[in-house]
Amino acid sequence: MIEHVFDRYVKSPERAPQFIAELVAKIRPPKPQQTEAAVKAIQALCYLLNEDAEKARLLREALLELLSEHKPISLFLTVRHSVFSDFFTEMRRRLSHKFLPEAVDFSYLIDLFALFFTKSSDALWVLDVPDTVWEQLIIAIRFNEAPVELTEPCRQNLLAATQVLSYRIAALGLEPELLRNHPELEQHTSPFITQQVELAEFLACSNLSAANTVAMTDTVAEADIKHILVMLDQCNTIITRIRRNSTQTGTSIHLTYLLQKMSQQLARLECLLNILNHLDHGETANVEVAQLFKELVYSECHKNDVHEHWQENVEIMALRVTENASRTGEHYITENRSEYYALMRSAMGAGVIVGAIAMIKLIVAKQHLAPLTEAILFSLNYAFGFILIHILHFTVATKQPAMTAAAIAASVDAADAKSKEMDNLVNMIAKTMRSQMVAIFGNVVFAIPVAMLIAWTVHHYTGQHFVTPEKAHHLLADIDPIHSGAVFYAAIAGVCLFLAGLISGYYDNMAVYNKIPQRLRALSWMQKLLGEARLDRVVNYVENNLGALAGNFYFGCLLGGMSAIGVLFGLPFDIRHIAFSSAFVGVAAVGLDFMLSWQTVAFAALGLVLIGMMNLIVSFGLALYIAMKSRKVRFKQWRLLMRNLATRLNQHPAEFIMPPKSSPEATDESTTPH
Repeated sequence: MIEHVFDRYVKSPERAPQFIAELVAKIRPPKPQQTEAAVKAIQALCYLLNEDAEKARLLREALLELLSEHKPISLFLTVRHSVFSDFFTEMRRRLSHKFLPEAVDFSYLIDLFALFFTKSSDALWVLDVPDTVWEQLIIAIRFNEAPVELTEPCRQNLLAATQVLSYRIAALGLEPELLRNHPELEQHTSPFITQQVELAEFLACSNLSAANTVAMTDTVAEADIKHILVMLDQCNTIITRIRRNSTQTGTSIHLTYLLQKMSQQLARLECLLNILNHLDHGETANVEVAQLFKELVYSECHKNDVHEHWQENVEIMALRVTENASRTGEHYITENRSEYYALMRSAMGAGVIVGAIAMIKLIVAKQHLAPLTEAILFSLNYAFGFILIHILHFTVATKQPAMTAAAIAASVDAADAKSKEMDNLVNMIAKTMRSQMVAIFGNVVFAIPVAMLIAWTVHHYTGQHFVTPEKAHHLLADIDPIHSGAVFYAAIAGVCLFLAGLISGYYDNMAVYNKIPQRLRALSWMQKLLGEARLDRVVNYVENNLGALAGNFYFGCLLGGMSAIGVLFGLPFDIRHIAFSSAFVGVAAVGLDFMLSWQTVAFAALGLVLIGMMNLIVSFGLALYIAMKSRKVRFKQWRLLMRNLATRLNQHPAEFIMPPKSSPEATDESTTPH
């Protein structure tokens, strides 16, 4: 019973922290999801406090003692994820503290807070309890009946916390990364500096009024907190503007962390100022106190949450690269039949080069070089081949999903899943699917005959097959979907495709943010070597293609290095790519003089289909997951998307294979595939 907690406290009133901890334990529900039980316990406590003024006084004085004598400033400064250190440093800190918690210093309220809310699940029921219920408890405690000698130290601690927060915000407002993106902040009119000046004046007046309680009302009126709140609103406006401009000017991890940290500290300072504003006007800040209490409990319960740290960083990284990747991905989505056939021709051109790359790989493999040397040559073969494909404006089908997934996610509003927006999303998915299908068709339909032509030419002029029958059987066995790990290796290739998409977005962002084109133009030796006109063309090409070139190069390195990783660690690591596997089938057919049983042909066809599907599903699924995470789209939208997609597939299946003869949106805006 709650009454027994009060009875024990009356016998030993010096144990205020233990008293609060026992009250929280009585309120805590048996299971964190049982919010109704917590609500009933809080309401029972409210009834007890309303009926017994002495118990209300005991609880009120115990809380005020904690807020005045146990150094609460560090608790007020605790902001969710306020420690924005290096990712691995913070991960290491959380892991170490999870297994070996920090030492508790009872003189600090932030450490006592950990004794009140001992379970990480406490945040669930505390946040689920409605604000109105917590406000009822605050009203029942009747802080307005407390004497000034008890409330004034608490007020002074709040003022000290606002001062520290104000200093921190002013310092962050002068960070070079922030000034670079908003040079006007270097002027004295910066709201980040002005808010600190305004707050200093307010604190001076508050100290004067505390010393002279008679003039307190007039003095506080002169230093209106609302002036400071206006400055904080201007700070938030600048942060919003920098975030919006980052889609054109690029961003960095440090800048993203910095903006998020500043937003959280501004919100906390605004909350504390609102509480002080109510106190100075003789009011109780029930709403603000309830919200602050919930934030503090959440921060305490999640301070060592490894999963949350990982999730937050995934979203931050995704925000950094998906905007650039989505603009690239739009070039892989066809709107009408002319673009559809243009993409097919582009994929056919890539098929020719893929066939040649596959033959070069077989030549290198025949040399039986050392694993590291072989992996380097495989990587360079793939990398330069993909770069050549990009330079010639051809298309590798499986390169699409990692880019188009970001374009799809860019069309979703995370905060509003209306049916019209879902219809637009389904339309884009249909366009993407048919674009990827025709690109795969273009790659395969030319990769196989090109490989066969090269193998036949070698046999015709040398009298020897390009590959021996044993090697041909081995190539066919490698894509066997049942007796080999072809499907799993295709999934590994899909991961490589996904990583290549992220790398491409990263380098596109880096080119813009670090102003690579402008810096290239400033190189005097390049101006002398190339001349201004030719240098402009080079710089423009780098500006528009650096991400794609880097993504293709690293994709080739990933594909070429996977088998070496498997050899190095003794793991079943390899890759299967639909275009190269198709070319190897063509080579194997020539090596066996086309003496293939129908079972062999069927298994090869099934293997190619499964490899292609796995390439697409894994790369597209991972890219879409990251892109959706960056926009905080949750499962509600996923279910609605799947339902609408199934309906469209059932009603208009042809749209997922070929565009209609006349596309209305194509007349307004079209995208040329590259």
